[in-house]
Amino acid sequence: MRYAQLVIGPAGSGKSTYCSTVVQHAAGCNKTIEVVNLDPAAEFFTYDPMADVRELIHVDDAMEDVDLKFGPNGGLIFCMEYLVENHEWLREKLGDGDDDYILFDCPGQIELYTHMTTIKHLVELLQNWNFQICAVFLIDAQFMVDGAKFISGTMSALSVMVNLELPHVNILSKMDLLSKSAKNKLDNFLDPDPHYLIGEMESSSKWNLKYRTLTESIGRIIEDYSLVRFFPLNIKDHECISDLLLTIDNIIQYGEEADVRTRDFDPPEPEDEDCD
Repeated sequence: MRYAQLVIGPAGSGKSTYCSTVVQHAAGCNKTIEVVNLDPAAEFFTYDPMADVRELIHVDDAMEDVDLKFGPNGGLIFCMEYLVENHEWLREKLGDGDDDYILFDCPGQIELYTHMTTIKHLVELLQNWNFQICAVFLIDAQFMVDGAKFISGTMSALSVMVNLELPHVNILSKMDLLSKSAKNKLDNFLDPDPHYLIGEMESSSKWNLKYRTLTESIGRIIEDYSLVRFFPLNIKDHECISDLLLTIDNIIQYGEEADVRTRDFDPPEPEDEDCD
C-alpha cells in the first residue's frame, strides 16, 4: 500500500509552503515524505520534488503554441488534461515502491476541483496504482474571518468534497499571519453556526438584506450536509503540525500495516532464599 495527500486549494493559499513544512517536520521525526509538483505554472518552491510536471509540459508551452493560443487559465487546464492523457510519465516517475508517502502539490485553479473531472480522473489513476489518498484543501485564514467570505469558502470546500469523493481535511492556513483581533473571532469559524454567521451578515449591508432568502438557503445546505470543518494550521507550531498529520495519517491508515516490533526479555532470575 502507498499513501498520498492531494494538496489542493485556491491560488495563494499556501499549498507549496504546506508541502515544504510537512517534509521538514517528517524529516525531524525520522520519516520520509516525498513531494510531486503537479503545478505546470509553478515558479518557486523550497522542496526538492521527486517528480515535476514541468518536465512533461509547462503552462508556457500551451500559451505560446500558435495553434492553441490559450490564456493562463486555459493553458493550465490543458496541461492537466495532457498529464492525465500521458499518465505513464507520472507512473514511471513514481516507481513501484511500497509504503511510499507522497504529497501531490496541485495547481491553484479552483475549477479543476469544484466541477471539472480532470483531477478526479487523476485520483482514479492513483488509486489504481495502490494509493490511499486524502484530499487536503487549504484556504487562507486571512480571508475567512467574516461571515460572507467564510460561507463562500465553505461552499467551495463542500463542492470539492462532493466532486472528488475522497476523504477530506479542510485547513485554514497562514494562522501565524492573523492579527490578535482576527484570532479572537476564530472560534466562530472553526465550528461554525450558519445561523450566527447569517445574522452577522444581515446587519452589515443592504445587499445582504436584499438576498437574505438566498443566504439562508446556502446556510441550510452547509448545516444539512454538516461535512465541512476546518483545522487551523500554524506552520510555526510543531504541535499543531503533529496533530494535523496524525489526523490525516489516521484517515489514510498510514502505518497500520507496519509489523509490530517485539523485544525478547530474559526471564528474571529467582531470588536467593536465605538458609537458616
